Amino acid sequence: MGEALMTLENAVRANGDLKLVAYMMAGHPNKKKSIEVGKRLAGSGVAALEIGIPFSDPLADGPVIQRAGQVALENGMTVAGALEVAAAIAGEGVPIVLMTYINPILSHDPRRFAAEAAQAGVAGVIVPDLPVEESEPVAGWLRAASLDTIFMVAPTTAEDRAESICERSSGFVYCVTVTGITGARKELPEGMKELFALVRRHTSLPVAAGFGISRPEHMKAMRGVADAAVVGSAIVDDIDKGKDPVVLVKELLKACR
Repeated sequence: MGEALMTLENAVRANGDLKLVAYMMAGHPNKKKSIEVGKRLAGSGVAALEIGIPFSDPLADGPVIQRAGQVALENGMTVAGALEVAAAIAGEGVPIVLMTYINPILSHDPRRFAAEAAQAGVAGVIVPDLPVEESEPVAGWLRAASLDTIFMVAPTTAEDRAESICERSSGFVYCVTVTGITGARKELPEGMKELFALVRRHTSLPVAAGFGISRPEHMKAMRGVADAAVVGSAIVDDIDKGKDPVVLVKELLKACR
């Protein structure tokens, strides 16, 4: 693992700006293409790159990311293949975060997954369907391999639960800005600032927001409120249509500053 890599926590912490975390699906539209696109995204000025591992039952994903995962699976993408994609992109110098569901980790073997992810140069892991209350021993194995464990807080999360999520998170805390699935939306939801304030009461980690964020005006609205914004569906949609997602990323980055 390259020591030169900035820690995930430092990379996504706002510094008078808003950081951008880009999301892509490993193996979409195919392995070779996803490595090419990932390298370009990693070099585009984003603070970190989130790489999805495709899964047949992605309960947090909206139609765009679901479809990308389906295409990746049909083209033979596996957990091992996704780790190879991550390793190929990790050399570009931005922290890589894997986003996966618990089933692929369990079927790969959690200890082996943790070791191989660390070896691939991955910085952290997000598992949306792993509740913090049931996160051991998997989270412990990830941490033992020096991987950040990033847990999610939703608008429906009670304060005492938010506190325990913050305690067990490292790297950053992921605020899900909507109740429901991923997908680009026109408006950012009400109550978002309250959610960030709740999380900040319980942690000094950076706060990143995701789900539904896709436009420059969303970035402007979050500057000074969150540390980072995660943009997924809008980027994956561009990749799906054969467009260059870096054009969108550059436009979003302008609004972050």
